[in-house]
Amino acid sequence: MLTALFNWLDDWLFGDFANSHSPLGSLLRVLRYPYALLRDLARGQINLHAMGLVYATLLSVIPLVAFSFAILKVFGAHRDLEPIIYEFFRPLGDAATDLTRRVMEFADNVSTGIVGAVGFALLLWTLISTIKKVEDSFNFVWRVEQARGIGRRITEYAALLIIGPLLLVAFLGLSHLALDSAAVQYARELPLIDRLVAWGISLSPYLIVTALFTALYMFVPNTRVALVPALVGGLTAGILWAAVGKVFTAMVVYTTRLTIVYAGFAIIIAALLWTYLGWLILLVGARLSFYLQNRNYLRVGLVDIRLSAQELEKLALKIMYLVGRSHTQGAARWSVQSLSDELNMPGIAIAQTVGCLEQAKLVTASDNDILLPARDIGHITLREIMTVARSQKSGHLHTNGKAMPAVDRLTEQLEAAWQTTCNDRSLRDLIEEGG
Repeated sequence: MLTALFNWLDDWLFGDFANSHSPLGSLLRVLRYPYALLRDLARGQINLHAMGLVYATLLSVIPLVAFSFAILKVFGAHRDLEPIIYEFFRPLGDAATDLTRRVMEFADNVSTGIVGAVGFALLLWTLISTIKKVEDSFNFVWRVEQARGIGRRITEYAALLIIGPLLLVAFLGLSHLALDSAAVQYARELPLIDRLVAWGISLSPYLIVTALFTALYMFVPNTRVALVPALVGGLTAGILWAAVGKVFTAMVVYTTRLTIVYAGFAIIIAALLWTYLGWLILLVGARLSFYLQNRNYLRVGLVDIRLSAQELEKLALKIMYLVGRSHTQGAARWSVQSLSDELNMPGIAIAQTVGCLEQAKLVTASDNDILLPARDIGHITLREIMTVARSQKSGHLHTNGKAMPAVDRLTEQLEAAWQTTCNDRSLRDLIEEGG
């Protein structure tokens, strides 16, 4: 029944009427985004990643705070972490204060060397593994197939662990300094300004969460994320965080009877549930950023792209035609994203075919991801392009099976037919025919 509902919504939101210029058509195009997010949540893959990150969080929360604690202690700012940790646990109600105190105590013990060098190394390895798991989840949401290399991963993770806490505390310090300045103190004597400042202070935790989410969306996935999609995703996730946090706090306060059933474990269960919801909100915001930057995926979602043999051949020829023509005519260059927009196809299908063409040395990618012919287009034959398209396979199955003369003769005839059609024509010939 749920599948039938999604099919009906799919036809309605992506049909001809939704593509019209009427006000209702514009509204339907906007509704594609919440529909796509709800559909992805219903399929359960994002939920599974959020659950896996809950387990990773349990292992890494102490090492993360301890590592930040040790770095900030050099600057005498280690206690500034406490309000940030409290902000995370605040939806748990009265238990937030106790949880924050315990985490700070554990982190203080770790950072002062009580666990020893071996224990600290183990905790650091746990922290690095958790960051890798977060990156994998973001790459999954962004349909990125290749993670960072080991060298780049170590460099960027180390920079994140060192610079991240410093930037966060510096931001908080500058905010307090600005609020305590003489100009602000004088302005606060005015009723309207004082009300605006109080309003700004009450919103500051949510602004910090939004800024943090936006930064994560831009830098964690192993792909280029534009500022506007990341900002919209971060703002949406921040609003969801605030709204769900208030509902969760009310639920925790209302369901105090849970302590009768779970006794001392009630706070642990509440913390696990809130951590899961937090990661789910974070991944939903990342998915929204992905859809804003890659609108061609709205209808496809998380479904694996499987093109037919005919579609692969046509796609490879179209890619080579556009890349070769722009190179010849000095027109705007093509990237995977611009090809996706031009051909109205998901970027992952373009990227897979471009990867095969790169391996065959038919195209090459510059440092800024611009695609260029790998050699003179007069020396790139259509037969080569077709061979690349027809040779794509999963690699999991060997197709050399039992010989069947009748079938083998037919396939040989078909093979000879397309090769005769291509003959010795080059990519340049195809471009000149197109005009």
